Amino acid sequence: MSEPYFFSAEADRVDRDRVHKWLSEQSYWAQGRGREQQDAAIEASRNFGVYEVGTGEQVAYARVVTDGVTFAWLCDVFVAPEARGQGIGKMLAAGVMADLKPLGLKRVLLSTADAHGLYAQYGFTELTEPSRMMARVR
Repeated sequence: MSEPYFFSAEADRVDRDRVHKWLSEQSYWAQGRGREQQDAAIEASRNFGVYEVGTGEQVAYARVVTDGVTFAWLCDVFVAPEARGQGIGKMLAAGVMADLKPLGLKRVLLSTADAHGLYAQYGFTELTEPSRMMARVR
Protein backbone atom coordinates (compact mmCIF):
# COMPACT_ATOMS: atom_id res chain seq x y z
CA MET A 1 0.00 0.00 0.00
CA SER A 2 1.32 3.46 -0.84
CA GLU A 3 1.65 6.36 1.58
CA PRO A 4 -1.42 8.61 1.88
CA TYR A 5 0.79 11.74 2.01
CA PHE A 6 3.84 13.09 0.23
CA PHE A 7 6.46 15.74 1.00
CA SER A 8 7.29 18.53 -1.45
CA ALA A 9 9.81 21.37 -1.55
CA GLU A 10 8.04 22.99 -4.51
CA ALA A 11 7.09 26.53 -3.50
CA ASP A 12 4.40 26.70 -6.19
CA ARG A 13 2.46 23.92 -4.44
CA VAL A 14 1.98 25.95 -1.25
CA ASP A 15 -1.69 26.79 -0.64
CA ARG A 16 -1.06 30.36 0.51
CA ASP A 17 -4.65 30.93 1.64
CA ARG A 18 -4.58 27.83 3.83
CA VAL A 19 -1.13 28.55 5.24
CA HIS A 20 -2.09 32.12 6.10
CA LYS A 21 -5.27 30.96 7.84
CA TRP A 22 -3.37 28.32 9.83
CA LEU A 23 -0.63 30.66 10.98
CA SER A 24 -2.64 33.83 11.57
CA GLU A 25 -5.55 32.11 13.32
CA GLN A 26 -4.29 28.85 14.83
CA SER A 27 -0.59 29.18 15.64
CA TYR A 28 0.70 30.59 18.93
CA TRP A 29 3.53 32.54 17.27
CA ALA A 30 1.91 34.27 14.30
CA GLN A 31 -1.54 35.30 15.54
CA GLY A 32 -2.83 38.19 13.44
CA ARG A 33 -0.02 38.07 10.87
CA GLY A 34 -1.24 39.87 7.78
CA ARG A 35 -1.58 38.17 4.42
CA GLU A 36 0.90 40.56 2.78
CA GLN A 37 3.45 39.76 5.50
CA GLN A 38 2.89 36.04 5.05
CA ASP A 39 3.25 36.24 1.28
CA ALA A 40 6.46 38.26 1.65
CA ALA A 41 7.81 35.66 4.09
CA ILE A 42 7.00 32.87 1.65
CA GLU A 43 8.72 34.72 -1.19
CA ALA A 44 11.89 35.23 0.87
CA SER A 45 12.12 31.64 2.14
CA ARG A 46 12.48 28.00 1.16
CA ASN A 47 9.00 26.48 1.50
CA PHE A 48 7.91 22.93 2.25
CA GLY A 49 4.65 21.08 2.53
CA VAL A 50 3.03 17.73 3.04
CA TYR A 51 0.06 16.93 0.81
CA GLU A 52 -2.61 14.25 0.46
CA VAL A 53 -1.79 11.91 -2.40
CA GLY A 54 -5.28 11.68 -3.89
CA THR A 55 -6.43 15.28 -3.59
CA GLY A 56 -3.19 17.26 -3.43
CA GLU A 57 -4.64 19.05 -0.40
CA GLN A 58 -1.98 20.59 1.83
CA VAL A 59 -1.91 19.23 5.40
CA ALA A 60 1.36 20.72 6.71
CA TYR A 61 3.75 23.60 6.09
CA ALA A 62 7.22 24.78 7.08
CA ARG A 63 9.60 27.41 5.81
CA VAL A 64 13.32 28.00 6.17
CA VAL A 65 15.09 31.35 6.11
CA THR A 66 18.69 30.82 5.04
CA ASP A 67 21.70 32.30 3.32
CA GLY A 68 22.13 28.85 1.75
CA VAL A 69 25.72 28.55 2.95
CA THR A 70 26.21 28.87 6.72
CA PHE A 71 22.93 29.37 8.57
CA ALA A 72 19.22 28.55 8.49
CA TRP A 73 16.20 29.17 10.68
CA LEU A 74 13.39 26.63 10.52
CA CYS A 75 10.08 28.37 11.25
CA ASP A 76 6.32 28.46 10.74
CA VAL A 77 6.05 24.69 11.11
CA PHE A 78 2.38 23.74 11.22
CA VAL A 79 0.39 20.53 10.82
CA ALA A 80 -3.36 20.82 10.28
CA PRO A 81 -5.18 19.80 13.49
CA GLU A 82 -7.23 17.14 11.71
CA ALA A 83 -4.04 15.55 10.30
CA ARG A 84 -2.03 15.36 13.51
CA GLY A 85 -0.95 12.05 15.02
CA GLN A 86 -0.26 10.42 11.64
CA GLY A 87 3.49 11.03 11.38
CA ILE A 88 3.07 14.08 9.16
CA GLY A 89 5.27 16.23 11.40
CA LYS A 90 8.01 13.63 11.11
CA MET A 91 7.62 13.49 7.33
CA LEU A 92 7.84 17.27 7.17
CA ALA A 93 10.89 17.55 9.46
CA ALA A 94 12.72 14.72 7.67
CA GLY A 95 12.02 16.25 4.27
CA VAL A 96 13.20 19.69 5.33
CA MET A 97 16.41 18.34 6.82
CA ALA A 98 17.09 16.20 3.74
CA ASP A 99 16.58 19.25 1.52
CA LEU A 100 19.02 21.31 3.61
CA LYS A 101 21.69 18.60 3.96
CA PRO A 102 23.49 19.28 0.64
CA LEU A 103 24.00 22.89 1.71
CA GLY A 104 26.39 21.86 4.49
CA LEU A 105 24.99 24.47 6.86
CA LYS A 106 26.94 24.96 10.08
CA ARG A 107 23.87 25.89 12.11
CA VAL A 108 20.11 25.42 11.81
CA LEU A 109 18.03 27.04 14.55
CA LEU A 110 14.39 26.79 15.48
CA SER A 111 12.12 27.83 18.28
CA THR A 112 9.44 25.54 19.72
CA ALA A 113 7.21 25.56 22.75
CA ASP A 114 6.06 21.96 22.56
CA ALA A 115 7.85 19.80 19.99
CA HIS A 116 11.32 19.26 21.45
CA GLY A 117 11.02 15.48 21.14
CA LEU A 118 10.17 15.66 17.46
CA TYR A 119 13.10 17.89 16.58
CA ALA A 120 15.55 15.91 18.74
CA GLN A 121 15.01 13.01 16.31
CA TYR A 122 16.59 15.19 13.61
CA GLY A 123 19.65 16.28 15.56
CA PHE A 124 18.35 19.40 17.29
CA THR A 125 19.48 19.99 20.87
CA GLU A 126 19.00 22.72 23.42
CA LEU A 127 21.52 25.54 23.10
CA THR A 128 24.74 24.70 24.91
CA GLU A 129 25.43 28.36 25.61
CA PRO A 130 22.08 30.16 25.53
CA SER A 131 23.67 33.26 27.07
CA ARG A 132 25.40 33.84 23.72
CA MET A 133 22.07 34.16 21.96
CA MET A 134 20.16 37.40 21.99
CA ALA A 135 16.87 38.54 20.53
CA ARG A 136 15.24 41.83 19.73
CA VAL A 137 11.49 41.37 19.98
CA ARG A 138 8.95 43.99 18.97
